[in-house]
Amino acid sequence: RFANRGEPLDDLTQVASLAVVKAVERFDPARGLAFSTYLTPTVLGELKRHFRDKTWAVRAPRRLQELNAMLGAASAELSQRSGRTPTVPELAAHVGVSEEDVLEALEAGEAYRATSLDAPTGASDDSDLGSRLYDDDEAFDTVDERAVLSPLLSTLPRRQQLIVHLRFFEGRTQSEISALLGISQMHVSRLLARSLAQLRQVGHEAPET
Repeated sequence: RFANRGEPLDDLTQVASLAVVKAVERFDPARGLAFSTYLTPTVLGELKRHFRDKTWAVRAPRRLQELNAMLGAASAELSQRSGRTPTVPELAAHVGVSEEDVLEALEAGEAYRATSLDAPTGASDDSDLGSRLYDDDEAFDTVDERAVLSPLLSTLPRRQQLIVHLRFFEGRTQSEISALLGISQMHVSRLLARSLAQLRQVGHEAPET
């Protein structure tokens, strides 16, 4: 059940074995339960805790980890029904949370796995990611501007923060953003314009350091 999720099987076996030891130590026969009835949830709980606490490249709050897992299952179910990737509003309605929570959990999900700098790029010269970061990434030219902009983003509403991040930090097109958020491209354009105006205003009002 827990194999092929990015963790070595030997590590999972060790976690499960330690859970069996804990179950033996804590089991109380006087309660009249079969040992297997107590053992199974104990082992499953330890395995789930291992994935929650040990496998994220960047530690996200437990609430976001659990919601991210729920969204993964919901996305698979909705995709099977409709034959397309569900939008943020559809995911929110299916899981029973707000769109802001969905956006926050999806963003946190990006922290689950970090890409190794030794990972191959797929280029014909067999170079790895680390050797190509500077030459290929034009974002280095604007790193100073990004450092100034990042603190100002917190002044925007959550959805506008995400749209600005997707557009200017990830290089997504307005049509890609509209498909992801389930809103029209014109709405994305208006929110971008509003966000930039608000950022300029905050930037002008901020005290010089």
